[in-house]
Amino acid sequence: MGLFDGLKRDKKAAETVKQHKKEEIVEDELIIDHIEVVERETVKPLVEQEVPPTPIKTIKDKAPVKHVVGQTKVMAIINQKGGVGKSLVTSLMACQMRARGYNVGILDADITGPSIPKSFGIHDPLCVTPDGKLLVPAVSSTGIEVISSNMLLEHESDPVIWRGPVIAGAVKQFWNETYWKDIDYMFVDMPPGTGDVPLTVFQSLPVDGILIVTSPQELVSMIVGKAVNMAKKMDVPIIGLIENMSYLECPDCGKKISVFGESKVEEVGKEYGIPVLAQIPIRPEIAGSVDEGTVEYVKAEFLEKAAEAVEKL
Repeated sequence: MGLFDGLKRDKKAAETVKQHKKEEIVEDELIIDHIEVVERETVKPLVEQEVPPTPIKTIKDKAPVKHVVGQTKVMAIINQKGGVGKSLVTSLMACQMRARGYNVGILDADITGPSIPKSFGIHDPLCVTPDGKLLVPAVSSTGIEVISSNMLLEHESDPVIWRGPVIAGAVKQFWNETYWKDIDYMFVDMPPGTGDVPLTVFQSLPVDGILIVTSPQELVSMIVGKAVNMAKKMDVPIIGLIENMSYLECPDCGKKISVFGESKVEEVGKEYGIPVLAQIPIRPEIAGSVDEGTVEYVKAEFLEKAAEAVEKL
């Protein structure tokens, strides 16, 4: 049965009832000479609605919130393949900047694979302003504003099965139709690849710079090369490289063990003229904190250099 079959069946039944009533009227020889239409006076509600927030001016159709254009620095976290830890880096970088006293926001642009809310222990659905025109981002325990497609779903495990144009439209809506507060740094968690969403972000958001996330493997040079070339084509500056899963620290002696092979991030950085800002170790407590929704309390001293680079923009 198709989606609209029920509606069609109800319509047919309604027409049958209507015809039946018409026949009854003819049999009773009931003739209606005149119908008088009386308009009812509209009754105003006794309680006035709340006054919605004052709309914030749009500048160049790229940022309807004045602080985004004038003050906010927008960072895109990218990589050309999945599974390297972009969402982790996004979360930890946001926490680093928040710990430095800045107002921070996260726009989860990975529409079909959102994970940011879980990292921060956010499970409530999105709210809207009283006038229903703007989305209101969730706020984490330390004050980081977050918006994600997972907060639109009835169940967190429900899949997002949307086509490219709809996904790109959702990203624009998260940016243009969200009541962000005075954000100093906005981190955009990007999906992998160079498809609709990355193109939409680079064309629609005033991105100040990108952080490229890598992992220790042979393919890193080619993958970073794709990201670098896309950044050049979109005229977006690259802040630096962050390597995830770089090494495992021995809990007894502190020796660094290269679980996935020796890192080549320094060589790749020199090849493309990009600074290496951090090498994130493999620590069970980091994964545990993400699973428990307490990523804000991870000790991430390894991101100090990256935070300083973002702060200098």
